[in-house]
Amino acid sequence: MREKEIPEFNEQLIEAALAEELNNIMPRRDLWPAVEAGIQSPAQKSPRRWLAPALGSAAALGVVMLVLAVTFPMVTRFSSGGDASHSLAIMASESTGSARAVLDSQRTPAPQVYSSTDANSNSQANKEYLAFSNAQASAGPRATSVPQAFSRVQALSVPSGSDDQSGFSTGGSATVNDAPYDANFFKHYGVNPFIDTEDDRFSTFAMDVDTASYTVARRFVVDGHLPNPDSVRVEEFINYFDQEYEPPAEGTFAIHIDGAPSPFGGEKRWLIRVGLQGRVIPTAERKDASLVFVIDVSGSMGREGRLGLVKKSLRLLVDELRPTDDVGIVVYGSHGQVVLEPTSGEDKEEILNAIFKLTPGGSTNAEEGLRLGYQMANRLVKPGRITRVILLSDGVANVGRTGPDSILREVRRYANDEITLSTVGFGIGNFNDVLMEQLANDGDGNYAYVDTLSQARRVFVENLTGMLQVIAKDAKVQVDFDPSVVSRYRLLGYENRRIADRDFRNDTVDAAEVGAGHTVTALYEIKLSDDVQGRIATVYIRYQDPESGDVQEISREFHRKELTTVFEEASPRLQLDAAVAEYAEILRESYWAQDSNMEQVIAVARRVNNLLSGDQDVEEFTGLVEKAGRIAGSAANETPLLDKR
Repeated sequence: MREKEIPEFNEQLIEAALAEELNNIMPRRDLWPAVEAGIQSPAQKSPRRWLAPALGSAAALGVVMLVLAVTFPMVTRFSSGGDASHSLAIMASESTGSARAVLDSQRTPAPQVYSSTDANSNSQANKEYLAFSNAQASAGPRATSVPQAFSRVQALSVPSGSDDQSGFSTGGSATVNDAPYDANFFKHYGVNPFIDTEDDRFSTFAMDVDTASYTVARRFVVDGHLPNPDSVRVEEFINYFDQEYEPPAEGTFAIHIDGAPSPFGGEKRWLIRVGLQGRVIPTAERKDASLVFVIDVSGSMGREGRLGLVKKSLRLLVDELRPTDDVGIVVYGSHGQVVLEPTSGEDKEEILNAIFKLTPGGSTNAEEGLRLGYQMANRLVKPGRITRVILLSDGVANVGRTGPDSILREVRRYANDEITLSTVGFGIGNFNDVLMEQLANDGDGNYAYVDTLSQARRVFVENLTGMLQVIAKDAKVQVDFDPSVVSRYRLLGYENRRIADRDFRNDTVDAAEVGAGHTVTALYEIKLSDDVQGRIATVYIRYQDPESGDVQEISREFHRKELTTVFEEASPRLQLDAAVAEYAEILRESYWAQDSNMEQVIAVARRVNNLLSGDQDVEEFTGLVEKAGRIAGSAANETPLLDKR
């Protein structure tokens, strides 16, 4: 390289940067197992430190190139085939400003190369970082901020849009493996099998009133894609729909049970529906509430108007507040911040002004945001009041603790047991369903997903009392099948709500919180023994009364003579549940739905839509099934590229 090609740099800064880099060269940690085994001697620090003071500007740059080659071998390992010398030549030809930014980053530890190190950002630099971090991950996907060392190298790599591919790949914006969206996080919890009642006659699970999985799937289908199978939780599909159960005449719950032949899976399968209806509390009788909104304002919330939908959603909620309610607001990007101390629900304008001033930017420090939110909520706990934290986010934490268990372990150090947590998800692509669902589960709350303003109205207006006021704590269900009547059974869904049978009456085991007016529905597929009458099952519910602290248990039996023998003559709501469950089973690619298809589901959905005319949810569901069928058919007709000869 000729000296006239080298940009003019401050020689003292170059020498300082070089000395710092040489001082940081340590023995490679990945070789220590070999060292300990006596196979290899540990590497020594570079003996070249004495060169730095004597170097002029041209020689200094040459040694900087050598140091970079030693310090950052992973650059060439993750490149698309070029060698180190070519990558370094590209680095040396960058602009003077880029090189000075590198030197500044070496002198000052705090500033980052990017204005936002949010790994959720859609920027090219962060996409390349995600590819880098995923390559070195050893235990599943993690969202992290960009390491400073990597930021320095990235600033010197091939400019965005360059055709040169010898360094990091740049310029592409397509999602990996033709996925419809980038960086979604879902978890597969398995699929319940058929169980022989002679081996295990009991089925035990925690109640679940979440509905997020259905609205996430709706978002996929509306956008023209089939949902990720791991995103589908059957029980949340079913619980999305009105069941028209009668509320209890007295007490907390009413148990409803019915059954009919299954239209799917063969002639010998029957569907049993276990429905639980919670006590309804009129809005005027709801307890006063102290709410803390914890709002994600990281850079990713600027995508597709996520933060805008959050603001519109909260406007709906604020309009429902009473003067005796109060609201505090915490936001978090790279750091958490209190933006509104607890304020009376009467001061709606002040609350809304604080909300509508918010702008997105920065990384995602959910841990700090929730910690501040819980600290504020802790000061608001009073007897006879509701105290709830409401998290509104796309769920992709990438600063501090990033998992639901570790985050809640940290924040609960500041929390009172009377504080509950609701999570509301926004956006798709760069969305973490796992974090949002598990935070709500561990935080004794509920999880909803908002994809439209009408869904926000459903969550924050129509179901506000149910979301806020708990009528049962640690609520569990156990179904006891009679082995002489039922030979096998399978619970559809609730895979991540399973509880050991022996723990049903163990009141120290955490279960689920149920809100006022909530319904819980569980569908079972069963196989009956031939020509045997009698009790099919007994359904037990066990829960703690939140007011008295007393544990209560109720039960109801269901007999074979109570079955409807023709599916089309069963309750329209049971027929709807059958169609919804099979739709979910097909979407999640369940083994037990391999002989079913969307056409069968569409036929049932259309008939039910006629029976329940006027129910907009049923009408929408029918349209979604029809569209999903077209998407699936289109995908099935596509020939893989390798087969096109």
